[in-house]
Amino acid sequence: MKFGLHSVNLHSCSYPDTAARFGRAAEASGFESLWAADHVVLPDPPVPGRPMAPDMRLLDPIVALTFLAAHTSRILLGTGVIILPQRQAVVLAKQLASLDVLSSGRLLFGLGVGWCEPEMRSVGVPFAERGRVADDYLAAMRAIWTQPKPAHRGPYVSFEGVEAMPRPVQTPIPIVVGGRTPPAYRRAVTQGHGWYGFGLDVAETQKCAEALREALRRYRRPVELGTLEISVTPPGYDVPDAAALNAYAAAGVDRLILRARPEMDAPALERFAAEAGRALGLKG
Repeated sequence: MKFGLHSVNLHSCSYPDTAARFGRAAEASGFESLWAADHVVLPDPPVPGRPMAPDMRLLDPIVALTFLAAHTSRILLGTGVIILPQRQAVVLAKQLASLDVLSSGRLLFGLGVGWCEPEMRSVGVPFAERGRVADDYLAAMRAIWTQPKPAHRGPYVSFEGVEAMPRPVQTPIPIVVGGRTPPAYRRAVTQGHGWYGFGLDVAETQKCAEALREALRRYRRPVELGTLEISVTPPGYDVPDAAALNAYAAAGVDRLILRARPEMDAPALERFAAEAGRALGLKG
């Protein structure tokens, strides 16, 4: 199993020294990846069931991961997850290609369609259409990244006679689809290299894994995408013990993405990375 760390652009990691120290400590401790969250704005007051403080410090994930790329050399850099409908497709394709180039091919592009209607409204995105927007945007981004002469004609974005250099280092950039709805499972199976579930215990993970298996039976998965990789962030902040790790593995999880406690400062985050790495048997 692979192990990552989430929330590297939140809370104390929104300060440059802390983020750099945590990123270096995670790499030295043997973690495979760092993951950054995404919200352009947060609702005030919070949406029921989503207790995110409106004044929570949260850096833009692409900017934060580019900063972390400069302070690390091997660890992968994941968006966990970019709210795709909120970001114009061609602009985002350029930004992510730039991050992949500057990190020497370390980007993992995690995407979702979003849950926060006030946030969508603030950037002018029709909330009811967010899934269709995401599908069109993803197709457009793939065209920019891979076609010899990029062209795309869709309901939300169209272009031809354009070019965007440099192309990403990775061909293709790994795409990880987040979400726990039938469209998200369909999107993961038909367009993603992997799927990501956030805040899931073992029982919830098992349910999602079965839903993904059902989607694999229902939809054709392109051969070039390979085996669907499952990533999960457990609830809470504790490092899973051996029994929990075995249970997640038995449920089909390929990568666990852990979180440090929000109140941790730079020294505490460095200790967390080192101690978690040792507990998980990582090198470093």
